[in-house]
This record gives sequence, structure tokens and C-alpha cells, in this order.
Amino acid sequence: MKSALIVVDMQNDFVTGSLGTKMAEAIVPNVVEKIKSVNPEETDIIFTQDTHHENYLQTKEGIGLPVKHCIEPSWGWQIIDPLKPFLDQKNAKTIKKPTFCSKDLVLLGSDPVDVSMYGLDTYQSIYKEYQLIGLCTDICVLSNALLLKAFWPELKISVDSKCCAGTTQEAHDAAITAMKSCQIEIL
Repeated sequence: MKSALIVVDMQNDFVTGSLGTKMAEAIVPNVVEKIKSVNPEETDIIFTQDTHHENYLQTKEGIGLPVKHCIEPSWGWQIIDPLKPFLDQKNAKTIKKPTFCSKDLVLLGSDPVDVSMYGLDTYQSIYKEYQLIGLCTDICVLSNALLLKAFWPELKISVDSKCCAGTTQEAHDAAITAMKSCQIEIL
């Protein structure tokens, strides 16, 4: 079984665009090095892309965060330039997600199991472990890590904190603490 490296929302709008921060800019070299270190025979790289449309400000998220961002197919929606070469690797996949976490991330990593005699739907992971990096620690990294942990509580789910940035340092630190409490390994 392979591992999965999930690169969460490393998009222009979250690094230098409408919601960009110096903290996000600072992790870019770490993220590049982490991806370079992956053996394509052993690990798939899954890029997530926060994906919104022109009606964003009328959505539930847009009302709560009234800053237009990641509007497909704008510059802000695109993966940052230093990571674009990795998108074409044979072990790379991309998932568009309309909100903080992605059920498609679970489905991409799943192999359905027939448990109809129990009246349940369940899945087995096609990956032996998941590691998350990217943005923002306190929103999308946190919610996707918890989603994966809920589906596969016995698998290793980890987050490399040197390859993540939060909306603030305090929010990043709080998210790391919350994930540790939920038995997500912090590297």
C-alpha cells in the first residue's frame, strides 16, 4: 500500500493574494522540499484546491468570510508557481473542494467494501497513511485531518507543522494542539 501526501490549498490567494500572509509565504520552501522528498513509487501527492464561483459572497461561507478568493479559474485559484511542476507527476492528483474539508478526499482514498448484510456503507482506505501539509492549519488542514481520522481511526494521520501556516500564529498553535488531542501525529 502507498502513502498519501495531501497538499492543502497551496493557492495564490492563500499565499500572496486576497487572503495571503507572511506566514504562508514563509512555508513555501518547506512545502517544496517535502514534495521533492516523496518517492513516487511509495506516495501519491494529492493537491486540494479551494474552489469558489462568482456567487461566493452569497454562500454560507461567503457570508461568514466576505473576502472573494479562489474563484475558478482566476489567478488566485491556481496552485502557486513553485508547486506547478509537481502537478504533472504520475503520482499527483488534484481535488477541487467547495468548502473547508472534502468528502472527495475520502472517496479518492477509498475502496468500497460490501457490508450490505449489515445495512451499512463503509470504506477501506487504499492508503496506509496520510500526511497533510498546507493552508490554513486552523481551517482546512484541521478539518481534513479530522475527517480522515473519523473515517480511518486506526491509520496514521499526521501533519507536518513546519509545512503549515494558520490564519495567525495563535490559530496555528491552537489547531496543532487540537489535532494532537485527537491523536493526529504532529511532525
